[in-house]
Amino acid sequence: MRWTDLFDDLEAQLAAQQAAELRGEVVEHTRANLGRVALSERYLADLGRAVRLVLRGGPVLEGTLTEIGREWIVLEHQDSSRVHESLVVTASVVTIQGLSGRSDPGRTGQVQRSLGLRQVLRALSRDRSVVRVHLVEAATLTGTIDRVGADHLDLSAHPADLPRRTREIQSRVTVPYAALACVSRQGD
Repeated sequence: MRWTDLFDDLEAQLAAQQAAELRGEVVEHTRANLGRVALSERYLADLGRAVRLVLRGGPVLEGTLTEIGREWIVLEHQDSSRVHESLVVTASVVTIQGLSGRSDPGRTGQVQRSLGLRQVLRALSRDRSVVRVHLVEAATLTGTIDRVGADHLDLSAHPADLPRRTREIQSRVTVPYAALACVSRQGD
């Protein structure tokens, strides 16, 4: 073997080793970047996309992701013959199908609502909306939110087709936020 051939061979091996190390660094850098992506950034990238959510306690919602907040998302979905919007507590989401894999960290400050769960529930209470509350332990309550506390709400349970009147109230229930899976307005 000639010296030139030997040196060419060694240079080729060195170049291949450097290329492999560079590929490894790129892969590791990509993994590190993906490790910093928050789920809220993935939701932001997929606003308007159809998703399927499985919630703690078993409820399954299929619909379009329309709004995103710090502790909640809104899913528009078809139920029977009507379109409904459900406020889903993000802590109650077990699995999500349909996310694209993209993320949008740049829009977080602009698009993501600064409203917390308590503020949104307070608005439902002010509107005196009849709501269906799905709990993480698979129970469902229907009624009107009377009071919104720091970490709980009080609901006057009554039939969904009747307005909140004292004679229609079947019970008053206090629900900690940690027990909420989602809240849907009735009549939407």
